[in-house]
Amino acid sequence: MEINYYKEYSHYLGRDMEFKTYGRPGGKLAFAFAPQNGRFYDFESFGMVNELEPWINSGKLMLVTPDSIDLETWSDENGDPRYRIEQQERWFKYITEELFARAVQLNNSFGYKALVTGCSMGGVHSGNFFFRRPDLFDVMISLSGLFNAQYFFHDYFDDLVYNNSPVHFLRNLPPDHYYNQLYRESRIICCVGQGAWEDELLAGTRELDTVLAEKGIPAWFDYWGTDSAHDWAWWRKQIVYFMDKVMQEY
Repeated sequence: MEINYYKEYSHYLGRDMEFKTYGRPGGKLAFAFAPQNGRFYDFESFGMVNELEPWINSGKLMLVTPDSIDLETWSDENGDPRYRIEQQERWFKYITEELFARAVQLNNSFGYKALVTGCSMGGVHSGNFFFRRPDLFDVMISLSGLFNAQYFFHDYFDDLVYNNSPVHFLRNLPPDHYYNQLYRESRIICCVGQGAWEDELLAGTRELDTVLAEKGIPAWFDYWGTDSAHDWAWWRKQIVYFMDKVMQEY
Protein backbone atom coordinates (compact mmCIF):
# COMPACT_ATOMS: atom_id res chain seq x y z
CA MET A 1 0.00 0.00 0.00
CA GLU A 2 1.30 3.44 -0.92
CA ILE A 3 1.24 5.65 2.20
CA ASN A 4 2.27 9.30 2.28
CA TYR A 5 2.55 11.78 5.15
CA TYR A 6 2.13 15.54 4.71
CA LYS A 7 2.52 18.57 6.93
CA GLU A 8 1.38 21.70 5.16
CA TYR A 9 0.44 25.24 6.13
CA SER A 10 -3.22 26.26 6.39
CA HIS A 11 -3.93 29.93 5.79
CA TYR A 12 -7.35 29.57 7.40
CA LEU A 13 -5.92 28.15 10.63
CA GLY A 14 -2.57 29.92 10.57
CA ARG A 15 -0.63 26.76 11.32
CA ASP A 16 0.76 23.59 9.82
CA MET A 17 -1.75 20.76 9.53
CA GLU A 18 -0.90 17.09 9.15
CA PHE A 19 -2.62 14.45 7.06
CA LYS A 20 -1.91 11.11 5.41
CA THR A 21 -2.97 9.52 2.16
CA TYR A 22 -3.36 5.83 1.42
CA GLY A 23 -3.36 4.51 -2.12
CA ARG A 24 -2.13 5.55 -5.51
CA PRO A 25 -3.70 8.32 -7.59
CA GLY A 26 -6.79 7.66 -9.65
CA GLY A 27 -9.24 5.96 -7.29
CA LYS A 28 -12.36 7.31 -5.63
CA LEU A 29 -11.20 10.07 -3.30
CA ALA A 30 -12.34 9.49 0.29
CA PHE A 31 -11.93 11.62 3.42
CA ALA A 32 -12.04 9.80 6.77
CA PHE A 33 -12.43 11.51 10.14
CA ALA A 34 -11.51 10.03 13.50
CA PRO A 35 -13.57 10.04 16.73
CA GLN A 36 -13.63 13.01 19.10
CA ASN A 37 -10.22 14.62 19.70
CA GLY A 38 -8.70 12.04 17.37
CA ARG A 39 -5.67 12.48 15.17
CA PHE A 40 -4.99 11.95 11.50
CA TYR A 41 -3.29 8.61 12.18
CA ASP A 42 -6.12 7.04 14.20
CA PHE A 43 -7.79 5.39 11.21
CA GLU A 44 -4.53 3.57 10.59
CA SER A 45 -3.69 2.85 14.23
CA PHE A 46 -7.09 1.33 15.00
CA GLY A 47 -7.24 -0.90 11.95
CA MET A 48 -9.70 0.94 9.72
CA VAL A 49 -7.16 1.41 6.93
CA ASN A 50 -6.41 -2.32 6.97
CA GLU A 51 -10.10 -3.05 6.48
CA LEU A 52 -10.13 -0.80 3.41
CA GLU A 53 -6.95 -2.33 2.00
CA PRO A 54 -8.62 -4.36 -0.79
CA TRP A 55 -10.04 -1.22 -2.41
CA ILE A 56 -6.92 0.85 -1.74
CA ASN A 57 -4.52 -1.74 -3.16
CA SER A 58 -6.68 -2.35 -6.21
CA GLY A 59 -6.54 1.34 -7.07
CA LYS A 60 -10.26 1.89 -6.54
CA LEU A 61 -9.88 4.09 -3.45
CA MET A 62 -7.52 6.82 -2.31
CA LEU A 63 -8.02 7.60 1.39
CA VAL A 64 -7.19 10.94 3.02
CA THR A 65 -7.12 11.21 6.83
CA PRO A 66 -7.10 14.84 7.99
CA ASP A 67 -6.21 16.08 11.45
CA SER A 68 -8.86 17.58 13.72
CA ILE A 69 -8.92 20.52 16.13
CA ASP A 70 -11.84 19.18 18.21
CA LEU A 71 -10.14 20.18 21.47
CA GLU A 72 -10.48 23.82 20.42
CA THR A 73 -14.02 23.55 19.07
CA TRP A 74 -16.60 20.87 19.78
CA SER A 75 -14.91 19.50 22.89
CA ASP A 76 -14.03 22.78 24.63
CA GLU A 77 -17.34 23.10 26.44
CA ASN A 78 -15.91 25.52 29.02
CA GLY A 79 -14.50 27.81 26.35
CA ASP A 80 -16.06 30.87 24.76
CA PRO A 81 -18.75 29.46 22.46
CA ARG A 82 -18.38 32.10 19.76
CA TYR A 83 -14.64 31.51 19.51
CA ARG A 84 -15.21 27.75 19.44
CA ILE A 85 -17.64 27.88 16.55
CA GLU A 86 -15.55 30.46 14.68
CA GLN A 87 -12.59 28.11 14.99
CA GLN A 88 -14.75 25.22 13.78
CA GLU A 89 -15.70 27.33 10.77
CA ARG A 90 -12.05 28.02 10.02
CA TRP A 91 -11.32 24.30 10.18
CA PHE A 92 -14.31 23.60 7.93
CA LYS A 93 -12.91 26.02 5.37
CA TYR A 94 -9.46 24.47 5.71
CA ILE A 95 -10.90 21.08 4.76
CA THR A 96 -13.24 22.25 2.00
CA GLU A 97 -11.16 25.02 0.42
CA GLU A 98 -7.55 24.01 1.08
CA LEU A 99 -7.20 20.31 1.81
CA PHE A 100 -9.88 19.24 -0.66
CA ALA A 101 -8.11 20.97 -3.53
CA ARG A 102 -4.77 19.55 -2.41
CA ALA A 103 -6.19 16.02 -2.22
CA VAL A 104 -7.76 16.34 -5.67
CA GLN A 105 -4.36 17.40 -6.97
CA LEU A 106 -2.63 14.44 -5.32
CA ASN A 107 -5.27 12.04 -6.64
CA ASN A 108 -5.48 13.62 -10.09
CA SER A 109 -9.28 13.57 -9.76
CA PHE A 110 -10.18 17.06 -10.95
CA GLY A 111 -13.90 17.49 -11.54
CA TYR A 112 -14.94 14.50 -9.44
CA LYS A 113 -16.67 14.46 -6.09
CA ALA A 114 -15.39 12.63 -3.02
CA LEU A 115 -16.64 10.22 -0.39
CA VAL A 116 -16.68 11.30 3.25
CA THR A 117 -16.81 8.99 6.25
CA GLY A 118 -16.02 8.88 9.94
CA CYS A 119 -16.99 7.32 13.24
CA SER A 120 -18.35 8.97 16.38
CA MET A 121 -17.24 12.63 16.16
CA GLY A 122 -15.92 11.70 12.73
CA GLY A 123 -19.49 10.73 11.87
CA VAL A 124 -20.59 14.18 13.01
CA HIS A 125 -17.96 15.76 10.80
CA SER A 126 -18.85 13.62 7.79
CA GLY A 127 -22.49 14.64 8.04
CA ASN A 128 -21.59 18.29 8.38
CA PHE A 129 -19.27 18.24 5.38
CA PHE A 130 -21.68 16.30 3.19
CA PHE A 131 -24.83 18.28 3.91
CA ARG A 132 -23.09 21.65 3.69
CA ARG A 133 -21.09 20.84 0.55
CA PRO A 134 -22.91 18.31 -1.65
CA ASP A 135 -21.13 20.02 -4.52
CA LEU A 136 -17.90 18.43 -3.21
CA PHE A 137 -19.13 15.13 -1.73
CA ASP A 138 -21.48 12.56 -3.26
CA VAL A 139 -21.15 9.69 -0.76
CA MET A 140 -21.48 9.88 3.02
CA ILE A 141 -20.93 6.96 5.38
CA SER A 142 -21.52 8.20 8.93
CA LEU A 143 -20.92 5.66 11.69
CA SER A 144 -22.28 6.44 15.17
CA GLY A 145 -22.72 10.12 14.40
CA LEU A 146 -25.24 12.77 15.34
CA PHE A 147 -26.27 15.86 13.48
CA ASN A 148 -27.45 18.45 16.00
CA ALA A 149 -24.81 20.97 17.12
CA GLN A 150 -26.76 21.82 20.28
CA TYR A 151 -25.47 18.57 21.74
CA PHE A 152 -22.10 20.34 22.01
CA PHE A 153 -23.17 23.99 22.36
CA HIS A 154 -26.29 23.50 24.50
CA ASP A 155 -28.16 26.81 24.96
CA TYR A 156 -25.76 28.81 22.81
CA PHE A 157 -27.10 29.06 19.26
CA ASP A 158 -25.91 31.61 16.71
CA ASP A 159 -25.56 31.78 12.94
CA LEU A 160 -22.44 29.62 12.82
CA VAL A 161 -23.82 26.97 15.18
CA TYR A 162 -26.86 26.84 12.89
CA ASN A 163 -24.63 26.42 9.84
CA ASN A 164 -22.87 23.49 11.54
CA SER A 165 -26.08 21.77 12.62
CA PRO A 166 -27.53 19.76 9.72
CA VAL A 167 -30.88 18.92 11.32
CA HIS A 168 -31.54 22.64 11.75
CA PHE A 169 -30.55 23.94 8.33
CA LEU A 170 -32.05 20.95 6.53
CA ARG A 171 -35.45 21.60 8.11
CA ASN A 172 -35.39 25.12 6.68
CA LEU A 173 -34.03 24.23 3.26
CA PRO A 174 -36.53 25.46 0.62
CA PRO A 175 -38.02 22.68 -1.52
CA ASP A 176 -36.67 24.30 -4.69
CA HIS A 177 -33.09 24.68 -3.40
CA TYR A 178 -30.67 22.95 -5.76
CA TYR A 179 -29.02 21.12 -2.84
CA ASN A 180 -32.09 18.89 -2.65
CA GLN A 181 -31.32 17.46 -6.08
CA LEU A 182 -27.64 17.01 -5.19
CA TYR A 183 -28.67 15.08 -2.07
CA ARG A 184 -30.99 12.87 -4.11
CA GLU A 185 -28.21 12.12 -6.57
CA SER A 186 -25.86 11.11 -3.74
CA ARG A 187 -25.43 8.05 -1.54
CA ILE A 188 -26.34 8.83 2.09
CA ILE A 189 -25.59 6.10 4.65
CA CYS A 190 -25.96 6.44 8.41
CA CYS A 191 -25.28 3.51 10.71
CA VAL A 192 -25.53 3.29 14.48
CA GLY A 193 -25.59 0.44 16.95
CA GLN A 194 -28.10 -0.05 19.73
CA GLY A 195 -25.59 -1.37 22.23
CA ALA A 196 -23.24 0.12 24.81
CA TRP A 197 -22.50 3.86 24.64
CA GLU A 198 -24.70 4.41 21.59
CA ASP A 199 -27.82 5.93 23.22
CA GLU A 200 -27.16 9.58 22.34
CA LEU A 201 -25.89 8.68 18.88
CA LEU A 202 -28.93 6.50 18.29
CA ALA A 203 -31.23 9.39 19.16
CA GLY A 204 -29.21 11.75 16.97
CA THR A 205 -29.34 9.38 14.01
CA ARG A 206 -33.09 8.93 14.37
CA GLU A 207 -33.49 12.71 14.41
CA LEU A 208 -31.76 13.00 11.03
CA ASP A 209 -33.73 10.01 9.74
CA THR A 210 -36.95 11.89 10.50
CA VAL A 211 -35.78 15.14 8.91
CA LEU A 212 -34.65 13.51 5.66
CA ALA A 213 -37.87 11.49 5.43
CA GLU A 214 -39.89 14.69 5.83
CA LYS A 215 -37.84 16.33 3.05
CA GLY A 216 -38.20 13.35 0.72
CA ILE A 217 -34.44 12.82 0.56
CA PRO A 218 -33.57 9.12 0.16
CA ALA A 219 -31.04 7.73 2.61
CA TRP A 220 -30.04 4.39 4.09
CA PHE A 221 -30.35 4.36 7.86
CA ASP A 222 -29.09 1.08 9.26
CA TYR A 223 -29.70 0.38 12.94
CA TRP A 224 -27.51 -2.46 14.13
CA GLY A 225 -28.39 -4.67 17.09
CA THR A 226 -28.07 -4.33 20.84
CA ASP A 227 -24.69 -6.05 20.67
CA SER A 228 -23.31 -3.29 18.40
CA ALA A 229 -21.37 -0.91 20.65
CA HIS A 230 -19.73 2.49 20.25
CA ASP A 231 -16.30 1.03 19.62
CA TRP A 232 -13.65 0.49 16.96
CA ALA A 233 -14.39 -3.25 16.73
CA TRP A 234 -17.86 -2.47 15.42
CA TRP A 235 -16.80 0.44 13.23
CA ARG A 236 -14.31 -1.87 11.49
CA LYS A 237 -17.14 -4.27 10.67
CA GLN A 238 -19.42 -1.47 9.54
CA ILE A 239 -16.94 0.31 7.26
CA VAL A 240 -16.24 -2.92 5.36
CA TYR A 241 -19.93 -3.72 5.03
CA PHE A 242 -20.92 -0.34 3.64
CA MET A 243 -17.81 0.29 1.58
CA ASP A 244 -18.42 -3.01 -0.19
CA LYS A 245 -21.87 -1.77 -1.22
CA VAL A 246 -20.63 1.66 -2.32
CA MET A 247 -17.50 0.59 -4.18
CA GLN A 248 -19.44 -1.75 -6.45
CA GLU A 249 -20.34 1.41 -8.37
CA TYR A 250 -16.69 2.31 -9.05
